[in-house]
Amino acid sequence: MTTSATPSDLPVVQAGSFLTLHYRLAGPAGDVINTFNDKPATLSLGAGELSPAMEDQLIGLVEGAHTTFELPAGAAFGERNADMMQWVARKLMNELGDPHEQYTAGDVVQFPTPDGLGSYAGAVVQVREDGAVLFDFNHPLAGQPVTFEVKLIGVL
Repeated sequence: MTTSATPSDLPVVQAGSFLTLHYRLAGPAGDVINTFNDKPATLSLGAGELSPAMEDQLIGLVEGAHTTFELPAGAAFGERNADMMQWVARKLMNELGDPHEQYTAGDVVQFPTPDGLGSYAGAVVQVREDGAVLFDFNHPLAGQPVTFEVKLIGVL
């Protein structure tokens, strides 16, 4: 005999849960990340893979939930920070990557973290005649309202 699960029988998202999900992050200009047309993402709540504000929205949802949250400007990724705009000398860019690389506004460049174990991204804003590059290291959705759509496939 088979029975269909009721919501009380389904796993619920809580701190430390492992999730398999499809999600979409969008700002006023449209989607920044969308896994709905690709393979689902897997992540662990509390591991820093999503912002705390987005993780808070997931707590209490049951496996199978499909919902959309509207987060106000700055809530998902903080406010834009002018200190996150940095000029990087061409000499350093040559040391970190291909010395023949040509950078243009809008390019996104990956940089190694100081410990060499990870990376972070910066978006090219401007390139000076001497080759120095102005990068914006703010998250692309910093200071903007964010639409966060999620479909929970699995909760462990």
